[in-house]
Amino acid sequence: MLTYHKEITFDTFVRWLGYGLLVVGIFLLLDYLSGVLLPFAVGWLLAYLLHPMVKFVQCRLHVKNKILSIIITLVVVLAALSFFLWLVIPPMIEQFARLGHLVTNYIQQAAHIDSIPEAIRQWTENNRQDIEKFLTSKEFSEGLKEAIPNMFRVLGKTANIIISIVGSLIALLYMFFILMDYDYLTKAWIKIFPKKSRPFWQELASDAERELNNYIRGQGTVALIMGILFCIGFTIIDFPMAIGLGILIGIMDLVPYLHTLALLPTVLLALMKAADTGQNFWMILISALAVFAIVQVIIDMIVTPKVMGHAMGLNPAILLLSLSVWGALLGFIGLIIALPLTTLLMAYYQRYVTREEEDPPTPVGNTQ
Repeated sequence: MLTYHKEITFDTFVRWLGYGLLVVGIFLLLDYLSGVLLPFAVGWLLAYLLHPMVKFVQCRLHVKNKILSIIITLVVVLAALSFFLWLVIPPMIEQFARLGHLVTNYIQQAAHIDSIPEAIRQWTENNRQDIEKFLTSKEFSEGLKEAIPNMFRVLGKTANIIISIVGSLIALLYMFFILMDYDYLTKAWIKIFPKKSRPFWQELASDAERELNNYIRGQGTVALIMGILFCIGFTIIDFPMAIGLGILIGIMDLVPYLHTLALLPTVLLALMKAADTGQNFWMILISALAVFAIVQVIIDMIVTPKVMGHAMGLNPAILLLSLSVWGALLGFIGLIIALPLTTLLMAYYQRYVTREEEDPPTPVGNTQ
């Protein structure tokens, strides 16, 4: 039954309008300071994910020193990442080396060339006049003028990569220092708010943490199932690096739909297999794409609605609708935050807007 405890007066409207403007101002400020806040946010997220492992090392392995327990946790995580890289990168390098060898042999056999560098030198000498004419032509100068700004843009992107690496190192420092005082920070942050509003923010933080925990567990389960299905599918069609590629896709799916980027190495591996075995490239690629399609249908139609619907408490139809809406509004980031944000919005809409409450049951035998 819907009950409304108080009317929406003009003062209430003005107050909520002020809250809305405050929220918009906070979002604009966060957007302006995003470059500075992003490493801190990443560091806090990493600390949030690693804190249970640190507590396990402290409590179960009886490592009382906090710094030592953090170092042990980081060593274990780095060892796991190194094992994954060892499982994926060396076979990938081997496949590329084999592809280069096959391409070299093909060029030598098709063009009857024993040495590719020597053939390039001879071609340059035989076409020197044409090359000089092209270099002094108007088309080349205009093309050079257009290429120079693009070159500076590439240099700018390189600088951005360097800045990103520095930001990653700063995020790791944030993570380490946050882990040092994680318990204190998670309890003391509430003191930045006035005492009368602390219960609301404490409740909001508890709800957000609960939904984030549910989301991480659910998405981790979905990613694990997807990785296993891809390993099985690629093994059935005898695809190169079946296990490594399946594990890579499973890890990428920790962020929803990021695994679609694995289509690029899939195409390259199909090309390598075709060049190595002589099989038809399109048949190999179609088989791999069929594995992608079948696994994606299983994940989207069965696994995600069941697992995430149970973890997040959402109806499968609402779950798929939230992914579509937030993905359309915010793109890739919307896919990441869709499920926990939808759950929070629904909970707080029912609590603070519609104020849905169940009428207390009437005691048996009470006729008054």
